[in-house]
Amino acid sequence: MKLGRISAPSPDGDQIRLVAVEPEQNRVIDLARAYAVAQQTKSATPEASRRLAAALFPSSMAQAISAGPVFLDSAHWAVEHAGDDAAVSIEQVSWVAAVDPPVIRDGLTFPEHMQHFSEKVGGGPPNPQLFKTPGYFKGSTGVVYGHDQEIPYPGFSEFVDYELEMGLIVGAPGRNLTPQEAVTRLFGVTIFNDFSARDIQGAEMGMGMGPQKCKDFAYGIGPWITTIDELPPIDSLVGTVRVNGQEWATTSSDGMIYSPEELLAYVSIGDNLQPGDLIGSGTLPNGSGLELDKRLSPGDVLELELTGVGVLRNRMSATVDTAPWWPEPRPYPFATVGAEAGAGHDQ
Repeated sequence: MKLGRISAPSPDGDQIRLVAVEPEQNRVIDLARAYAVAQQTKSATPEASRRLAAALFPSSMAQAISAGPVFLDSAHWAVEHAGDDAAVSIEQVSWVAAVDPPVIRDGLTFPEHMQHFSEKVGGGPPNPQLFKTPGYFKGSTGVVYGHDQEIPYPGFSEFVDYELEMGLIVGAPGRNLTPQEAVTRLFGVTIFNDFSARDIQGAEMGMGMGPQKCKDFAYGIGPWITTIDELPPIDSLVGTVRVNGQEWATTSSDGMIYSPEELLAYVSIGDNLQPGDLIGSGTLPNGSGLELDKRLSPGDVLELELTGVGVLRNRMSATVDTAPWWPEPRPYPFATVGAEAGAGHDQ
């Protein structure tokens, strides 16, 4: 099943609705509406049917997933019994991020991308630790954007980049899991775009604190989630990057150092997986502009495609999003500038 979130007008303002997506029929199905209609055919009152539907299909995808199997079972039941009564053309809807993740973790698991990145920045070979334990950072959940939403072009960067990744969506809680246990927690896959400000990335990473403004200005999530039962093998997906209609790259999900279930299991060590968490697979080979000596400009339309999922399209704002303040450097009080010598890069 393909599941997404749209913004729909209501008397009380725009509301976020969960939808089942049927691209082959060019439509989406409002799950709460379909469920309520179907319940009324079974003698439920309109008020009771809407109350049940709201509990099963809230505005939060993460909350819906946390209900466990009853969420997907109810979604399938609603589509089967009243899908036609709650269908809307895909062209008529406004999308938001496919999931509202409690936590975003972004991994680094494709050696070919690591090699390309290192060659471009002159940083030497990839860190051997990445082949001993999976690497990942945590990103801001306050700057997530969905399909066809405009991305503010950050005024603090002159090298804005995209990164085509698989977004692994957690379906159930877990802690200290084995990979065999973690695979049952994988709900589905979406497209994850880990936007990057490359020109400030090295300086930030050199502080040893992880990425900050170089990452936390935008994350693209969408267009929807394909549940794991309907997805081709994860290591066989084909990705395509297009900018302003021109194909920039094709890539494949083959060659991960650690499998998705190993990523989930590693994250769960001493930590808690939560329903709706998003774990980025890391950038697919040639899935970033840096690898191709290309960058995004204001007004560019970016399309990231992944077989089995769909196309995530976003336009960069034509105007630059400029903040009214940026910190001034302070005097460096130490004898040597060790931070400059030890600068590193996140990918």
